[in-house]
Amino acid sequence: MTDQTIDRRDSALSLKERSGWFAAGDSFRRALLTLSDGAFKLFAHLCLEADRRTGRHEAVQSELARVIGKSRRIVGKYVEELEHKGVCTIRRGRNQYARTGFEIRDQYWPYRRAHDLETGPSDERNAFVDAIRDSFISLGCTIGKFGSRDACLARDWQQRGIALNVVQDALLMGACRKYSSWLNGRPTEPIGSLAYFESLIAEIQERPLPAGYPDYLRRKVVQFAGAWAEECAKPPEKGGCPDMACPEIVQ
Repeated sequence: MTDQTIDRRDSALSLKERSGWFAAGDSFRRALLTLSDGAFKLFAHLCLEADRRTGRHEAVQSELARVIGKSRRIVGKYVEELEHKGVCTIRRGRNQYARTGFEIRDQYWPYRRAHDLETGPSDERNAFVDAIRDSFISLGCTIGKFGSRDACLARDWQQRGIALNVVQDALLMGACRKYSSWLNGRPTEPIGSLAYFESLIAEIQERPLPAGYPDYLRRKVVQFAGAWAEECAKPPEKGGCPDMACPEIVQ
């Protein structure tokens, strides 16, 4: 077989699927040789789901456990292995229902990273935007991604003088209403962007929440997230949610 024959055959190769593929090269092989079988399976899932521009993905551990067919406890050990062996940088959620943030490190990520969209045109971090991003992602009823449009809207609120606590209160109120809607059997689309909360900000500006009420909302979000996770964990014949991930649902 000549090199020309090989070249002709290679040139005829084409992908069956237009999207969803991942550039598995030397960095992927390096992870295969570095990680245990289970941790590598988790790594492969993260690679497929991560934003190609940033190498980041966020998920709750119960979802990861379901995807790779392991218990939450075992998944926790795999997460520790990814961090200990320098494969991923981990940002843990505040509780078992909050998302864990994964960023695949450069040595194991085959793509060139885009400029961090969350910081805008300047390299200087914006504490106001960062706080809103963290609150938005941790709710558990959003798509789990905070894009450039969300960051621009957050900066617009900052420039308009809207207080951070007002925005965070609106996020909590919106999350409570979304979870309540899901638990009452209404459509289960997640909150797709920060713009969802604009009307709630106006509502709170017009009628500020009483003292202590944000703490109540915060507790209710945790309670609702737990109830929704339990609902989705049920088998379909018992009223579970067979066609969607929980609590992260791709819109």
